[in-house]
Amino acid sequence: MCGIAGQISNLAERPEPEIVARMIAALHHRGPDSTAIYRHERAALAHARLSIIDLESGGQPMSNEDGTLWITFNGEIFNYIELRALLEGRGHRFATRSDTEVILHLFEDEGEACVDRLNGQWAFAIWNQRSEHLFLSRDRLGVRPLFYTTLPDSFLFASEIKALFAHPGVARTLDIQALDEIFTYWVTIPPRTAFEKIHELPPGHSLWWTNEGIEIRQFWQIDYRPQRAACVEASAEELLELLTSATRLRLRADVPYGSYLSGGLDSTLITALAQRESGKRLKTFSIGFDDAEFDESSFQVQAQKYLDTDHHAICCTPGDIQKIFPDVIRHTEKPILRTAPTPMYMLAKLVHQAGLKVVLTGEGADEMFGGYDIFKETKVRRFWARQPGSAMRPLLLRKLYPYLGNIQAQPDPYLRAFFHFQGDPVFFSHQPRWDLTSKLKLFFSEGTRERLAPARREVPVPSAYRDWNWLNRAQYLEAAYLLPGYILSSQGDRMAMAHAVEGRFPFLDDRVVDFASRLPPEMKIKVLNEKFLLKQAARGLIPESIRKRSKQPYRAPEADCFFRPKRAEYLDELLSQRKIEQQGLFHPGAVARLIEKFEAGTAIGIKDNMAMVGIVSTSLLLEEFCNS
Repeated sequence: MCGIAGQISNLAERPEPEIVARMIAALHHRGPDSTAIYRHERAALAHARLSIIDLESGGQPMSNEDGTLWITFNGEIFNYIELRALLEGRGHRFATRSDTEVILHLFEDEGEACVDRLNGQWAFAIWNQRSEHLFLSRDRLGVRPLFYTTLPDSFLFASEIKALFAHPGVARTLDIQALDEIFTYWVTIPPRTAFEKIHELPPGHSLWWTNEGIEIRQFWQIDYRPQRAACVEASAEELLELLTSATRLRLRADVPYGSYLSGGLDSTLITALAQRESGKRLKTFSIGFDDAEFDESSFQVQAQKYLDTDHHAICCTPGDIQKIFPDVIRHTEKPILRTAPTPMYMLAKLVHQAGLKVVLTGEGADEMFGGYDIFKETKVRRFWARQPGSAMRPLLLRKLYPYLGNIQAQPDPYLRAFFHFQGDPVFFSHQPRWDLTSKLKLFFSEGTRERLAPARREVPVPSAYRDWNWLNRAQYLEAAYLLPGYILSSQGDRMAMAHAVEGRFPFLDDRVVDFASRLPPEMKIKVLNEKFLLKQAARGLIPESIRKRSKQPYRAPEADCFFRPKRAEYLDELLSQRKIEQQGLFHPGAVARLIEKFEAGTAIGIKDNMAMVGIVSTSLLLEEFCNS
């Protein structure tokens, strides 16, 4: 895992070595082991390396035998050994043992179609010195980030936006439309980012840069094809075989590795498989909270004892979140509505302090196998909508979100009003969530509202989307947007790579994703039992108490952390009336009233929490990148 950056200049200008050096220096945290730059008359490619595979000879940027192709690569190609054997059979000869060189030779043979063969997580750039063309690619599900921008004299790309800002010609301007999207969907819709004229290459896409311009092509998207007919036992067996293979591939490393152990089904199963396949006592890592509402330590202890791992744990307090949050925003490079990335930042630091560079995690299981409460919520709402006058069917709403006391405390009429949304069936599953989040825009200033486009950009969906069943539509919205835009970025790559730690995700193996996409809804959610098939596959491998427990999503203490045990010092200036007026994004009076609620201990509910986190994170982002 690494950081990459580069500059391609037009015919009138040459790349500026000192600028490219500053770009890659901004990514030192992603690759602290070594830094190198390749320079050409038209191009400069840079690489900050986190050495994991082929420690001796895998340095980058790397070229092919005749020096006509050069690559800078961030990620891992887990099937590189099999691909190398294929290429050697075609006559290719290798100078290293790295997966990077495999990409180069595969590109020589198959061009941009080479990405179809890759099992892994990647963001890479290949410069063709002969044709003076640049090829960029990002993995199927957006595990690894890749950003770009165009200036009058050059094209720039990098793993993180801060590297692009190292070029003096790149403006640092917050995109108001992006703020509108985040305060609705939680994420920006690619290629939009939080900053104007800075673009994100969408997951499953590649980009060609030539003298004629830029062309972006999609090479993959989740395809929910007609459901397979199979018995539960056979499907569970096949799923376990696929997960075992995916885990085995992700153990390929020339450095020690470990696993996150949250106490839930997903991470516990991956840990069990990793320890079984490695034949070693695995190092595991978990985070707990001093607030029982969020703490899962008892389940983590059960998993650790059952699997007998070498366990490392840390406890996160509200004071930790308050202290670390500014660093978190410096790495997310976007506003966020939850504090949840902060404990993940602490967890990655714990891994780094233990001397590890690689951890396996359970991300992706909920999206692929129907784990989230929003899926069960959609099922209940659809059931209720068939008989909207029923007095009994809405009672099932009490089965949702059992861990949210503020929801469970509400009277039945409130729950009916909150969840009763018909609307456009296209976004039936997510519209209540988006409507709730959109209420945060009541805190926008008049000037912000005037600058917003008349209509918010609608979430793009595939042409076949309307033909999919209700669960697949909901899964697509999670997997295509929230997963890469928040789970794998703000909570994932950015927090882990802040401490030079690489996350690996067996549930996001393309074979596992393809298998899951062909399962019928009842194999994912049986009545209201989430991840039904995955639980069947886990039999005998993990504690029964964990296998059978209901989903409890990862959560962290929220905005009250900024005010307890005492108010964060940085809020005095950050949320002062003068600063809020100067920034112009939020209404000073509305912000002041929200602050009063938190200081008085009367702030309640999801809206108050998300609003405060959103306002604080946006203000920190401006201070870090736009006002410095």
